[in-house]
Amino acid sequence: MVRDGYLYALALVTAAVLIGWFTKPVWAIVPLALAAFFLWFFRDPGRSIPNEPGAIVSPADGKVTDSSIVTVNGERRARISIFLSVFDVHVNRSPITGVVREVRYQRGKYLNAMNQVSAEQNEQNVVRVDGEGQIVIFKQIAGLLARRIVFYPKVGDRLERGQRVGLIKFGSRVDILFDAAAALQVKVGDRVRGGASILAYSQPKDELAGAQRYSAAEGTL
Repeated sequence: MVRDGYLYALALVTAAVLIGWFTKPVWAIVPLALAAFFLWFFRDPGRSIPNEPGAIVSPADGKVTDSSIVTVNGERRARISIFLSVFDVHVNRSPITGVVREVRYQRGKYLNAMNQVSAEQNEQNVVRVDGEGQIVIFKQIAGLLARRIVFYPKVGDRLERGQRVGLIKFGSRVDILFDAAAALQVKVGDRVRGGASILAYSQPKDELAGAQRYSAAEGTL
């Protein structure tokens, strides 16, 4: 459970007690229902993190709404967009093992996160992680309802694949960008789970398997 859930729930339970005391107990149902919702919304379930070499895991729970190739600073990058509804877990996780090289908060609008222009115009937190021979960038993007983005690590911190790094409150979106040559494992319409679902491999799986066999063979010489 994310700490915020307890804070919201405590405030609402207190309000329910006061409302029930000074009016009618039936009116306390509304704040109690909201307290239960916040406890559920800020849930933080454990996840089984893949340990396959080269795996890039999803930074968020939600639905894949876009998979495309974009150009960033003159380089071709694969971009996967994940939409988080209010019913999804909103805890974000690191897609790879590596070091945080950049954290940049960008003020902006609160357009519907399903709108493609939200990736550039909405308020967002842009994080670059270098590790495992690759550079991965992911954006925590505020949506129509989201008003707060949280990111805990600092530049220079080392992250493990699947490690909890923050959250976006209420409906939102997360974009992740990586090498265009990576082997994609998901498509538009798929539902993914943060830290558990593999979005892509930094090398095609057959190449990774070949490299592993080669390394194993070298070890026997």
